[in-house]
Amino acid sequence: MESTLGTIKQAGAVPFEAGGIWLVTSTSRKAWVIPKGCQEPGQTESQTALQEAWEEAGLEGTLSPEPLGSYSYNKWGKICSVSVFLMDVTSVAVDWPERSVRERRRLAPAEALRLIDDEGLSDLIRKALALRSARD
Repeated sequence: MESTLGTIKQAGAVPFEAGGIWLVTSTSRKAWVIPKGCQEPGQTESQTALQEAWEEAGLEGTLSPEPLGSYSYNKWGKICSVSVFLMDVTSVAVDWPERSVRERRRLAPAEALRLIDDEGLSDLIRKALALRSARD
């Protein structure tokens, strides 16, 4: 979905399971990212985040009620603004829709942070880790 200012609205999830964070490769397989995608008309941010976690990584789970925050990046010559939710993974599928175009990995938090190039996304993952520590 594109806003009136030309910003593309997206939503995504930081999926946690058993002390690890699930990441996926971008479709070019050049970068490690969280599952995220464009918010479709009539879809809430949380619905988009859950849908993208399923399609891109084969993950199902529950989201935090509110986003952790957001970050922006350039794609298609536009700015994408991503609302990011914390996700507790409850199911990991053997097969999923984008299995042939993406790799997925559950990584220790330090390794996940090392692989992520986007500073805004790294900051949100650090925030998620702090919230998880306070909660556990």
